[in-house]
Amino acid sequence: MTVMNAIANLGQATLHRIDRFGDFCRFSGTAFAWIPPGLAGWRKLRLIPQQLYEIGVRSIPVVMITGVFVGMVLAVQVAQQFKSVGLEAHMGAIVNLSVLRELGPVLAGIMLAGRVGGGLTAELGTMRVTEQIDALRAMGADPIRVLVVPRLIGCMVMIPILVLYADFMGIWGGYVVSVHVYDVNPTDFWRFAERTVTMFDVFYGPIKCFFFGTAMSLICCYKGFRCAPGAAGVGKACTEAFVASAMAILCLNFFLGMLLTTIGIGIWGFVPIL
Repeated sequence: MTVMNAIANLGQATLHRIDRFGDFCRFSGTAFAWIPPGLAGWRKLRLIPQQLYEIGVRSIPVVMITGVFVGMVLAVQVAQQFKSVGLEAHMGAIVNLSVLRELGPVLAGIMLAGRVGGGLTAELGTMRVTEQIDALRAMGADPIRVLVVPRLIGCMVMIPILVLYADFMGIWGGYVVSVHVYDVNPTDFWRFAERTVTMFDVFYGPIKCFFFGTAMSLICCYKGFRCAPGAAGVGKACTEAFVASAMAILCLNFFLGMLLTTIGIGIWGFVPIL
């Protein structure tokens, strides 16, 4: 009987997860459907600049600090190994490619999932708990159009731009540590970086972060809209939103990395060699 109960509980949990995933897909589809109407007319566009400021401008310090320490730590970990085999001149290539392709976008995306995503979930969750979302429905406004679409557009626009700040600071941090701490020749640093990095690599991170920002904003807004009542419900929703956003970023990073690498090989016919 215990085994049957366990199987029944597992089945109920599975059906619940499938139901929640279907609800999330419907929520996301509604948000995407409202984007074109949300961009039509000044009265609807005026909701977006505030989100661009909150998501973009106020996140610059966090992103820049994250980027500079990512580049510095990368240089610390790689410099000794490269110097031991006489390849310290290639530090510029490895620092630039690693920051531009993987470390900058992923770590900046996870930091923004905490800073931006947590804020979105807490804000919308509080509005749900205090019945402000129900009040919007009572006034005939669609809460997804008014609350979700501006935040979704803000994340889609600003997070790819923010990752460029993280990439710049990461490269600068790696350069400072490589040249001023491990005595790498600055001319060699930039010469190998120039030979290795292409425009495709520069836009590699922002392309991935466009999808990171889209997934993060949808997950966090959904968790806020569906949070349980009370302060405990808002706190739980924020935790779940960050964990789900971080997992989504890591999963998307793998599949987008494979896709973009395949596209790069198809266009240029090679992978950069350090």
